[in-house]
Amino acid sequence: MSFVFVFLLGLSVGSFLNCVIYRLDKKESPLFGRSFCPHCHHKLEWFDLIPIVSFLLLKGKCRYCHKKISWQYPIIEITVALLFLLLAVWLKLKIQLSSLLEFSFLAIIFSFLIIIFVYDLKKYIIPDKVIFPAIFIAFFYQIFKAIEFEKKGFDVFFFWWAIFSAFVAAGFFLSIYLISKGKWLGFGDVKLVFFMGLFLSWPKILEAIFLAFLIGAIVGIILIARGKKTPDSEIPFAPFLVTATLIVFFEGGRLLQWYLSGFF
Repeated sequence: MSFVFVFLLGLSVGSFLNCVIYRLDKKESPLFGRSFCPHCHHKLEWFDLIPIVSFLLLKGKCRYCHKKISWQYPIIEITVALLFLLLAVWLKLKIQLSSLLEFSFLAIIFSFLIIIFVYDLKKYIIPDKVIFPAIFIAFFYQIFKAIEFEKKGFDVFFFWWAIFSAFVAAGFFLSIYLISKGKWLGFGDVKLVFFMGLFLSWPKILEAIFLAFLIGAIVGIILIARGKKTPDSEIPFAPFLVTATLIVFFEGGRLLQWYLSGFF
């Protein structure tokens, strides 16, 4: 039953994230005002907002103006629900304060990552009002981990590795940003990798950056081959960084070990 609750929680959070993404672009608060159709602006009733279910019952169209509802809405809802469920399984979630706190920290961080992924994909920008709170939460997540590890008698020096990782990763991306004068990546990516370094720590941040460039190269080649992009086209990099962050978080550094095993 706890996993069913986590899945339903993920659907609800995913629905809220859709609201956040839409209202970020409109510079409106996601916390105030009723939801409405982006086409006809008719205020939606509670039965229009049931995650996944409403989309299916309405056959992907607004109840009032009958225009199509973007597939972004159900995709984000189901993605967040599956991520939360995977996180609960990965943590072996228990009804204990420390376990619930860790799940809460990570669920919030994952929510920020989803917003960054979608918003950069659509608008080619990472809003400061998203990345700065994400950095703030990641910092306190590392403090939480340090306290929990100290209780178990482990060395908490890894907290400083997280700080070190954040500055090294951001420094590397800042150098690319300055050398290219912002042509190869944006300053938002610099702030994003600072967050990634703080969240993943060392050496996982190395794996995440390597994986992001690898995924980006593969996707770029496919898009160019299909005529969707040219070698000079701008491609948002944050979605690759977010994808790599999630993969590395759950893989726990095994990809890096596998890669290095080919050389040693």
